[in-house]
Amino acid sequence: MKFSPMTIALASVILTASGSGIAQAQMAKNPMVGGAAMYPTKDIVDNAVNSKDHTTLVAAVKAAGLVDTLKSAGPFTVFAPTNAAFAKLPAGTVDTLLKPENKAKLTGILTYHVVPGKMNAKDIAAKAAANGGKAVLTTAQGEPLTVWQKGKDWYVTDAKGGSAKITIADVNQSNGVIHVIDTVLMP
Repeated sequence: MKFSPMTIALASVILTASGSGIAQAQMAKNPMVGGAAMYPTKDIVDNAVNSKDHTTLVAAVKAAGLVDTLKSAGPFTVFAPTNAAFAKLPAGTVDTLLKPENKAKLTGILTYHVVPGKMNAKDIAAKAAANGGKAVLTTAQGEPLTVWQKGKDWYVTDAKGGSAKITIADVNQSNGVIHVIDTVLMP
């Protein structure tokens, strides 16, 4: 069965509104993120720059010097905080992190959102099921993230106990997968 681009876009909007984060993107071939279609033939950076919801993340990736890394073959699993997620941080935090003298700290925070390898929603759910309902993932930064389910929604908990909801899952890229989250995670 073939779906028109309008049908796919509408299904993506309906799924996003429904809040069923871990299963959302599976119906849409090119899910919409930040008002832009995400193409599995493009890399993480090339897709992210088109998302209106990820301008802060893109600026942070550039400031940290991680563009080339996230454009490389990977594969990577990225838990991508939205602009609204960054806005939840205390006032001035983002501006401070973007300063050149804070590059190491910013790099640590950003690489804490990256897991080496490609783990789609099905992989995460299987790992969680095999481990008592929680999938513990080691980040590129070196510390763990814990992914778990509550009702139909999936969450990621950081080392400090803060949690982020996965709002859009399985945004496939040529070099991995993005799961959009609503809170910045802290190592």
